Amino acid sequence: MPPGGGGCRHGSTAQDHPPATVLRDEGDPLLVLARLASQEKKQKQHEYEYEQEQEQPAVSIPEGPLAEILARVPYRSLCRFKCVSKPWLALCSSRDICKRSPQTLSGFFYYDSDALLSFCNLNGRGPPLVDPSLPFLRERYKLIFVKGFCAGLLLCTCWESCSMGGESHYVVCNPATKEWTVLPPIVIPAEEVSHRLHPIPYLGFDATIPTCFAVFAPLRKGQSDSGIVAIYSSQTGQWTYVQSKWSARTHIDHVRKRHVLLDGTMHLTTRQKSIVTVDMEGKVWREIKMPDRLPSNVDIVSIGKSQGRLYAWQIDNRHDRQLYIWVLDDYGTGKWILKHTVNVLELFRRPGSISVFSVYPDCNVGVLNDREKIGKPCRNGYDTYDMFAVHPDCNVIFLTDKKKMTISYNLDNHKVEIICTESIHGLPYIPCFAELPVNWSLRVGAASSTQNGTPPL
Repeated sequence: MPPGGGGCRHGSTAQDHPPATVLRDEGDPLLVLARLASQEKKQKQHEYEYEQEQEQPAVSIPEGPLAEILARVPYRSLCRFKCVSKPWLALCSSRDICKRSPQTLSGFFYYDSDALLSFCNLNGRGPPLVDPSLPFLRERYKLIFVKGFCAGLLLCTCWESCSMGGESHYVVCNPATKEWTVLPPIVIPAEEVSHRLHPIPYLGFDATIPTCFAVFAPLRKGQSDSGIVAIYSSQTGQWTYVQSKWSARTHIDHVRKRHVLLDGTMHLTTRQKSIVTVDMEGKVWREIKMPDRLPSNVDIVSIGKSQGRLYAWQIDNRHDRQLYIWVLDDYGTGKWILKHTVNVLELFRRPGSISVFSVYPDCNVGVLNDREKIGKPCRNGYDTYDMFAVHPDCNVIFLTDKKKMTISYNLDNHKVEIICTESIHGLPYIPCFAELPVNWSLRVGAASSTQNGTPPL
């Protein structure tokens, strides 16, 4: 029979067993002990050599040039390099290197089905790059609710007790550096105390100018805006209260809270299919109309920022599930250009046809070219889809079927990547390692002050 003949299943083969090797000295205990001692010595030598190799992160590259190289590596790669050895862990954790490394979209914060804050990496695999439980805040606060996110910072409402009935504070924190600051309370102007105004805060932060941030808080009166906007500046450490210059008939969409900070100006969507803007000092006010001839008068219009430009998009969930993406071509005139149209039904498939996706074994990410007509799109009349983000640096968008799948879609090469097999409506997270300004040192002690004898919010 030739070699390999008489094969068994699962790749095993039936072969004759060779005779057992007989040790001539196995009866001499001294020789056995000597052999064991020799093997132990060799094992220790191998372990010592391995440890020596681990302690040398790069033999041919001095630490100075190596640090310069690592400072140009994205944060996700730095996290992987930390696993090389202890010296690499220390080097890749250096605040100076992290602060200088280029940062881009790394994942999404979102609330899961149990209403717990979670984090999903952009590639959909591995442990979260940041701890979504925010343990550095848990040392002081028992209850934390994330109100918003902007370019690496989180805006939270925090309670020192486990009940929302107690006093709460607005806290701005940086998950990457674990630094945080407490904002002073919003104080209702004396003449408005009886109107029961309620602030709706929006965080504004530009990572390219990390020395300051702002919080915009329109004060609501019932179901409409009061016309008063409180603006907090980290440069002054105080709130200022200004009268809105927007039309009295314009009402911000506080339910969906779509907002973008672009070139130092906050952009907020309204219920009237427009975008209102205000600069960080509350001096320049404007209203931009949404694109003309929207496909649907019912479905929402969302906004985002990518490659330094303002984007708007809408999915016609009432008819053909077509996605329309516009870019604001001329900021001065408010001229929009329809940039992309995408058939969302071609991106999502029935669960039974998910096996047609090409799955890369090394990264556990499925990829499908949407030009390939594989399987049948789901056309249930009750299915709705949502595009919840656009990549800040490239033509990639993120969508969910609101049931069991979240994907990314590259508008250039027409590829779909499965991020996770659950529906998330995430807040895009871009790590920021810039040092906090000095006047971010406000703490709870400063948050108990009042003004004009009126209660703080």
